[in-house]
Amino acid sequence: MAAVAVVSGCGKKEEPKKPAEGTSSGNPLTAPVDYLGAVGKAKTTVSKNLDLANVSQAIKMFEAAEERLPKSLNELVEKGYLPKLPVAPQGLKLTYDANTGQIKMVPAP
Repeated sequence: MAAVAVVSGCGKKEEPKKPAEGTSSGNPLTAPVDYLGAVGKAKTTVSKNLDLANVSQAIKMFEAAEERLPKSLNELVEKGYLPKLPVAPQGLKLTYDANTGQIKMVPAP
């Protein structure tokens, strides 16, 4: 009887593992598409992070010089702290909280 329990594995079945989102499917036929998708996603992430860092730095410089937070992101451009506002990657939008000085990218509606 003990041999039957060991062989049957106590009836517990393990779910097959799925690849993590954004990773290769493991299929050599889709490898080029998987690679290009990963490159595109990485480019979007890097662009988003650089834009947020640049705008955050401009907000800090504005606050140090003007002794207040900017009322809007456009004020950073008007006063010369940024040459222009960055364009958010597709599907995202830039949001700014004038009370806290926090900036972030959120999904666009």
